[in-house]
Amino acid sequence: MSLQTVFVGALALAASAMAQAPVDELVGFGAGTTGGGSGPGTTVSSCGELESAIEAGGVISVNGMLDGCGILRPQSDTTIIGVGATSGMSNGGLKLRQVSNIIIRNMKFDVAPEGEDAVSLDEATQVWIDHCDFNTVGLEGGKDDYDGLLDITHASDFVTVSWNKFHDHWKGSLVGHSDNNADEDTGKLQITYHHNHWNNINSRTPSLRFGTGHIYSSCFNEIPTSGINSRMGAQVLVEESYFDNVKRAIVTNLDSDEEGFATERNNIFEGETTTEITQEASFSPSYDYTTDPAGEVCAILESSAGVGVVG
Repeated sequence: MSLQTVFVGALALAASAMAQAPVDELVGFGAGTTGGGSGPGTTVSSCGELESAIEAGGVISVNGMLDGCGILRPQSDTTIIGVGATSGMSNGGLKLRQVSNIIIRNMKFDVAPEGEDAVSLDEATQVWIDHCDFNTVGLEGGKDDYDGLLDITHASDFVTVSWNKFHDHWKGSLVGHSDNNADEDTGKLQITYHHNHWNNINSRTPSLRFGTGHIYSSCFNEIPTSGINSRMGAQVLVEESYFDNVKRAIVTNLDSDEEGFATERNNIFEGETTTEITQEASFSPSYDYTTDPAGEVCAILESSAGVGVVG
């Protein structure tokens, strides 16, 4: 074993030891989500097996990278969890449509079908997305060749997105699909994003309309167009996060007819990072949560976010 390998391993252990927030605990708006329960469930290793298991629900363990599954639709009361550090879907994705009580953990989503989201929520409630890895081919081709990595729309509600890595893609995570959907979305779209690492994504990290977003202890690197975009009256609190070379790291007056609201506290802004906050948010979380300091969070997430940590 080389000295470099030993050094890198020591850094990973040190970063993990620094973390104050538990890496295996559900907090935030998605609290109370139980998915498919605690039984052993079913292990699948092919698209056909996954499709059959999804029809039944319960606990589903995905073993290996499943290629070409297309977009599959889980039932309510389902947990989908990858095995180890190399399991998930390539050229496929998951659509959560009019379902509730879903957990997705430890899954790699490596290039969704063209024009599709890797994971999408549509009228979905009580959802926990944790320790996954989302990516496509980077900032190549057209920005609409692929859709979002994780889009949350149509009055979806009570969602926690935690300890994930989002990278190498045009459009990260869209909350609220349209400026014209106030009747359906107002009072919904309550989402906690915490301990996520966003790297080399053009925009939407995330972008929120109408809803309420709590974003904390996250790391943002090389975002060239816009980062956290609050619009159409969305209420967003951003705290204890680190931004490096993020244009419009937090912005409230971009892309929509109506501005959003945002409050930032205890964040670190480095490099050519800018903010454009025109309206302060009034949102304050009513749930308990633990932050990690902005100055340490990128190192913590390097070793403790993404796949292979909890699976």
